[in-house]
Amino acid sequence: MKRTLGVCYYPEHWPEEEWADNARRMVETGLTWVRIGEFAWQRMEPASGRLELEWLDRAIDVLGAAGLKVILGTPTATPPRWMLNKHPDMNIVTPDGVRRKFGSRRNYCFSHLGYRQECARITRILAERYGKNPHIAAWQTDNEYGCHDTTLSYSTHARDGFRDWLAQKYQSTDALNRAWGNVFWSLDYNTFDQIELPNLTVTDPSPAHVMAFRRYSSDQVVAFNRVQTEILRAHTDAPLIHNYMGRITEFDHYTVGEDLDIASWDSYPLGFLSDRLEGTPEHKARYLRQGDPDMQAFHHDLYRSVGRGRWWIMEQQPGPVNWAPYNPAPLPGMERLWAWEAFAHGAETVCFFRWRQPAFAQEQMHTALLRPDGVDAPALAEVLQVSKEISTIPNAGTATARVALIFDYTSAWAWDVQPQGADFDYFRLCMSHYRALRRAGLSVDILPADTQNLNQYKLVLAPGLMVIPPSLMAALTTFQGTALIGPRSNVKTDEMSISVPLGPNLPNLDSKVVNTESIPPNCAIALQNGGTIRHWFEHLEGEAPIRWSTADGRPAIVSNGNLNYLAGWFDDETLFKLIAETCVDLEMEVTDLPDGLRIRDTQTHRFYVNYAPEDLEHEGLKVPAAGVVWKAF
Repeated sequence: MKRTLGVCYYPEHWPEEEWADNARRMVETGLTWVRIGEFAWQRMEPASGRLELEWLDRAIDVLGAAGLKVILGTPTATPPRWMLNKHPDMNIVTPDGVRRKFGSRRNYCFSHLGYRQECARITRILAERYGKNPHIAAWQTDNEYGCHDTTLSYSTHARDGFRDWLAQKYQSTDALNRAWGNVFWSLDYNTFDQIELPNLTVTDPSPAHVMAFRRYSSDQVVAFNRVQTEILRAHTDAPLIHNYMGRITEFDHYTVGEDLDIASWDSYPLGFLSDRLEGTPEHKARYLRQGDPDMQAFHHDLYRSVGRGRWWIMEQQPGPVNWAPYNPAPLPGMERLWAWEAFAHGAETVCFFRWRQPAFAQEQMHTALLRPDGVDAPALAEVLQVSKEISTIPNAGTATARVALIFDYTSAWAWDVQPQGADFDYFRLCMSHYRALRRAGLSVDILPADTQNLNQYKLVLAPGLMVIPPSLMAALTTFQGTALIGPRSNVKTDEMSISVPLGPNLPNLDSKVVNTESIPPNCAIALQNGGTIRHWFEHLEGEAPIRWSTADGRPAIVSNGNLNYLAGWFDDETLFKLIAETCVDLEMEVTDLPDGLRIRDTQTHRFYVNYAPEDLEHEGLKVPAAGVVWKAF
């Protein structure tokens, strides 16, 4: 696998006479790829049916002639103003019933079939014109599905589509009433047309109702994307990509990824630390200019799975951004670190956002590789350094890890619908387990819940799975390694009812959850051998052997040998202790890495990534602050 670098560029923002010089400088920096077009619908079609694509022809020719490979984006994330004249009801509607206005981006409702047809039309126009263009080496569909809380829309189009979806799924309202438990609070329906969207109710709507709407909404993202991929497949052999985001769980990325060739994501470590990740004030201050040591790696491993082995970074943060609560500058060396960490996790390409910082509009405070005046910004030198270093090590992909973590979007919806505790969050739960694995020096593969084979792994973790699918249950039955399941796993049905027989219903594990409690942040349940359970605890009954107990003698972990069920959410130190203890039992090498240092193995090299603001030493290597080093096996 050849590692490459790229950049996002907006030729429509700059005078045409500057394009060739920009392209030349990109090539001199060592860039291979350039993404264009994803926000340019108005410039492509200034009025309905009036196309102006000659400028795009010239831009593609200029970039391609310089030796760059072009990623062409479909412009559907930014419908032009005239689109609302044709479809005045196309905008997303918020849970409180407010229709969003024109004036930003991602304002469309996924359920609006008229807008979906317009997207098919512009995609077909671009595909027919550029599908065989030798300079177009990849395509991006839309941009950042779900960003700005835009997956869920409560429009009349969503309501009508939801009703049809329910009718197809349940076939009769009697079946729906039984599945949802609508006998409770006299919620039975006689026709599907009586069913509204689960918003603006006096108190909580039925969790089964909300969960069905979450599934429907995810399906709309899949269908929206599929319209474009089917058109593109008919006109090009170039790979199809979408750029996902960090900690966006409102739609099933695995299912969207089935229609694509490559998964990519937009990595903004400093923005995410400030805006999207829990952490103590001390932790956030320590990593203010580097980002959390595990946030980027988690998404690298996740999107490697979504892309079935092929993944990119489509947008890498180049400096201060404009959208987080606070926007510090990265420490020197972080652009290099972030790029090499991505390569160590198997990225084929890292693209930086963007080539030149605009002096106008919403993102004028978002830095780039060039300043607004065209002078080199600090990140450019680090990008050039990475481009020179790429040739120094073999083009080897990441190695299959010995440890896997199951991550499931349906479970994220379930515990968002019914958290049962103000701070119970599925992503946060999975992240705590991932962080413990990484602190132990382990490389991790992330897998979907419908995984059918686990036997290439020695250790598998599955926290918080709403339902264990039959394929995963069968895989656990024959699994030769050790599995750590739970907490809050396999305790619900697909319809958000409590499982009867009571969960977790794991193979040969005589244990059931008879009661659950959520624990406020200032409280904890002590464990017999030290450590605590926080956030969540389940009361277990049964004859399964107890591996760990609470201080007052209740089961905290039960086991049947290689299959373990965790009855609580352990604090970080205790979770690390459990991982280390389990690895020793499995005769796996384990360590306790210094705070901020992480390891990832490729097929040929071990990478040492230091997010700490001070130099660190490990395994005889000195890893500089905000630095990355590697050695061959």
